[in-house]
Amino acid sequence: MDSSTVANEAAKDSLRTPLLPDLLSHSQRPEYSIPSSKAADQAEYSPSNHVGKLNLKNTKSSAASNGSESHLVAQLMRVYTGDGSVDSKGRPSVRAETGGWRTCPFILGTECCERLAFYGINANLVNYLTRVLLQGNAAAAKQVAIWCGTGYMTPLLGAFIADAYLGRYRTITTFSVVYLVGLISLTVSASVPSLNPPPCLEEVYACQQASPAQLSFFYLSLYLIALGMGGIKSCVSSFGADQFDDEDRSERKKKTHFFNWFYLSINAGSLIATSILVYIQDNASWGLGYGIPAMFMAIAISTFILGTPIYRYQKPGGSPFTRITQVFVAAARKRSIKLPSDERALYGFDDKESVIQGTRMIQHTKQFK
Repeated sequence: MDSSTVANEAAKDSLRTPLLPDLLSHSQRPEYSIPSSKAADQAEYSPSNHVGKLNLKNTKSSAASNGSESHLVAQLMRVYTGDGSVDSKGRPSVRAETGGWRTCPFILGTECCERLAFYGINANLVNYLTRVLLQGNAAAAKQVAIWCGTGYMTPLLGAFIADAYLGRYRTITTFSVVYLVGLISLTVSASVPSLNPPPCLEEVYACQQASPAQLSFFYLSLYLIALGMGGIKSCVSSFGADQFDDEDRSERKKKTHFFNWFYLSINAGSLIATSILVYIQDNASWGLGYGIPAMFMAIAISTFILGTPIYRYQKPGGSPFTRITQVFVAAARKRSIKLPSDERALYGFDDKESVIQGTRMIQHTKQFK
C-alpha cells in the first residue's frame, strides 16, 4: 500500500472515529465536531472540503494549526467530493466509492429506453389513430400534436418537484413508474378487442367510431406517459451530471464526455423505435409494438434502482417561490435601514455555505452595481 493510499484511509477514518489521526501532536490538534450518523440527513456539509461541520478552533500554535488544517483538507479533498453531494445514506460522498463512470450505464440505459418508448409511440401514433380508432387524418394529427406538446411541457413540473422537494433520484423513479403504468395501459388498450372499435374495411365516415369509454382509456394511458416524461426528461441529464464532481478537474472533464454518451443514447433509442418498432406495429401487431417499449422501460427502472448505493445525490433546496417571496418581504421591511459603511457586511457569512440545501453561494461581483 503506497503513501497516498495510507493518507486517504487515515482521512476517512478521521470522520468515523471520535479522534483525528495523529497527524498533529496532542498540543497542536484542533478541536472539532462532526454530526452523528443518526443526524446525517439533517447535517450540513461544507462544499469546499466536504468534512461535515468541522469546526476548527484556535490552538496553542496557530502556525502549526493552519498547516495541519491545510494538510487535513488536502487529504479529505482526495477522499470526498467537493460539490456537497451525499451518498444514499446521507453521508458525504466518497470519491472512490460513488459516482463517476460506474453509474453511467444505469442512467444512460434509462434515457435510451425512455426515448425508445416515446418515439416508438409518437412515430406511428397517427396511423394508430386512423387505422385502429378510426379517426380522420386531421383529428389524429391534432391529437398527436397536443400529446407531444403536453409531454414537452411536463418537464417544467418535474424539474420544480425535483429541485424543491423530492430530489432528482426520487423524481426519476416516481415518474418512471407512472410512465411504465401508462405504457402497460396502452399495450392493454391496443391488445384487447373490446377496447377498440370493430375493424372496418369501408370508408372512415361509414365505420363505427370508438366509444367514449374506449377513447377515455386510450387517452388516459397516453397522458400518463406524457406525465411520466416530465420527471425523466427534466432530471436524467442533470442527475448524470451530479455523478461528476465540478470541484475536481479530472471529473469535470469526464462530465463533458458523459453528455456525448447521453446524446448517443437518445439517438440510439430513437433509431430503434423509428425503424424496428414501427415495422413491428405495421406488420405484426400494435399490442406487440407497444409491449416491447413497456418491457424495456420495466428493465430500465429495475437497473436504475440497482445503482442506488453508488449514486451521488444533491439535496433539494425547497420551493424557489418561498425564497422569492422572502426577498420582497425583506426588502419592504428593511427599506428604511441605512447601508453599512463596509459593504462586505451585506454578503452574509463568509465561513458558511449557502443556507439553501443543495446549492452553493454565488461569488460576489460589482458588475451590476
